[in-house]
Amino acid sequence: MKREITCINCPVGCRMTVELSDDGTFLSVTGNTCPRGAKYAQQECTVPTRTLTAVIQVPGSPVPLSVKTASPVPKERIFEVMQAISTAEVSLPVRAGQVILKDVLGTGSDIIATRSLDT
Repeated sequence: MKREITCINCPVGCRMTVELSDDGTFLSVTGNTCPRGAKYAQQECTVPTRTLTAVIQVPGSPVPLSVKTASPVPKERIFEVMQAISTAEVSLPVRAGQVILKDVLGTGSDIIATRSLDT
């Protein structure tokens, strides 16, 4: 089975053809101009992951707290992770880099603050 994808690792945006076996095992990739493209193609076609960003309302703050996953999470768990983020309770003050949710839903990724908020 062949799959066409566009690499998102750099601005070049290589158009790649990925060949997978019938059971979904990665076999090869063509069209990439660097090793990062090959790595991305394999990961995207076998175990896709995404880095998430979101905002959380914080009582006492006029602006929401921006957060993100510290590392990518499985693509199929995006909606579950977003639900967990939406129920997080945060109080002031918050420092950039502070862990808001540790190992969210057992994904191995923390949800961290990307900005500081003071009282």
